[in-house]
Amino acid sequence: MNKIAAERIDLLNARYDTAAPAEIVRALINDEFPGQIALVSSFGAESAVLLHMLAEADPTTPVVFLDTGKLFGETKRYRDKLIERLGLTNVRSETPDPEAVKAQDPKGILWSQNPDACCALRKVEPLQRALKPFDAWFTGRKAFQSSSRSKLSVFEVADGKFKINPLAHWTKDDTDAYFEEHDLPRHPLEADGYLSIGCMPCTDRVAPGEDTRAGRWRGQDKVECGIHMPAGQAGLAKANG
Repeated sequence: MNKIAAERIDLLNARYDTAAPAEIVRALINDEFPGQIALVSSFGAESAVLLHMLAEADPTTPVVFLDTGKLFGETKRYRDKLIERLGLTNVRSETPDPEAVKAQDPKGILWSQNPDACCALRKVEPLQRALKPFDAWFTGRKAFQSSSRSKLSVFEVADGKFKINPLAHWTKDDTDAYFEEHDLPRHPLEADGYLSIGCMPCTDRVAPGEDTRAGRWRGQDKVECGIHMPAGQAGLAKANG
C-alpha cells in the first residue's frame, strides 16, 4: 500500500469507525467515491442485505455479477428476483473471455483438475476487467463466515483499489435480523443447507457447527476463489482472504 492510499484508509477509518453499514454504503457512494465505486455481488445466500443497502442509497450504482458459466440456475433466478424487488438498474453480468475458455477449459472440467486455474479464468480475470473503471468496490464479506476472514477490516486496499467490507463486523444474527426487518427473500438453496453459494461443482451443503463457508471446495486445501486474495496472490488457495 502506498502512502497516499494508507492516508486515505486512515481517514476513512476515522470518519466511519462507528458508522452503521448502511451509513457507510451511502457515504461512500455519494460523498467519498461518487461515480467511482461498484458493488461486486454473487447474489448468494446473504447478498440481499448489502444489495438492499445499496438500493436505498442509489439504485443506479453499478453492481458487478460474475457469471462464471458454472452457477446454479437458482442463483440466476434469485438475481433476477432481487433486481426487480430492489429496483436495481445497473447490474452488469461479467463472463469469462470465450477465447480463454476455449483454450484453457475446452471440456468444461478444469474445476476438477485445477480449481485455482478455473477460478482465475472464470472469476479473477473477469472481475479485474469489470473493475477497471472504478477506484473502489464493495464486498459482502463478514468476519464470522470463516476462520480465514476472522480479522477482516472494513477498509482495505487491494490491487490499487479501495476495497470496502461494510458488513465485516456483523454477526449471523445481525444479518438474519436485517432480512427479517426488511422482508428480504432468501436464496432458494439456503433452506437446503447451502449457506455459502458459489459455482455448482464446487459448492456443498454445510453441516451444523461448521463455518458458513465450509461447503466451498469441500475436501480441498482452498478457502477463497481468488478475488479476495492479498495483492499479487490471486488464485493462490492457501492464502487467507
